[in-house]
Amino acid sequence: MAKGISRQRIVQAALELLDEEGLEGVTARALAGRLGVRAPALYWHVASKQEILDEMATEVRRRMAFTLAAQPEPAGWREGLAAYARVIRAEYLLHRDGARTFSGARVTDPEVLRAQQLWMERWTRSGLELAHAATAVQLVTALVVGFVIEEQSIASTDRYLLTASDPAIAAEVPLVTAAGQHLVSDADQRFEDYLDVVLTGIAARVDAALPAD
Repeated sequence: MAKGISRQRIVQAALELLDEEGLEGVTARALAGRLGVRAPALYWHVASKQEILDEMATEVRRRMAFTLAAQPEPAGWREGLAAYARVIRAEYLLHRDGARTFSGARVTDPEVLRAQQLWMERWTRSGLELAHAATAVQLVTALVVGFVIEEQSIASTDRYLLTASDPAIAAEVPLVTAAGQHLVSDADQRFEDYLDVVLTGIAARVDAALPAD
């Protein structure tokens, strides 16, 4: 076994490399160089780049679980899902290419899964059936991932402003131009607006499934 490095050190170095270079910069060669070893030494601890990414995502999800566990139990499932969405977004935004890197990765720590069990128990205890809870979590997670990918991929918001990128056509398409102005508004407020739309839709579906009096 290679001396001087551990799985934990590899994950921490990989997260630092991600923040500096982005997802494409997280390579075995670059990671080994950061740790002061040769690339084959990494494979005593992790079998592939995907395994490194899984471990990175697991560490991030541990932090999410810790943050959520520290919060008081929400008054209802809607508040709980909103808190969940905000925590995911905040954690992804801490890292360059965070949403691209961590979404869809395999969780390797059973404690993270146990934390997820507690969240599901809270939401179902507050009146959300399991089938609705599973759908709701997937929808909210998809919103966060897509929103953050867009946030992190835009070098300049000018791409949405026809008045800046293509002023000659801006006057011909006033609705498109106005829509672009909306997309460069405050990201936090837009996220809250989108989250409210999703949660309202989920609530409507839940209400529709209730038996008639």
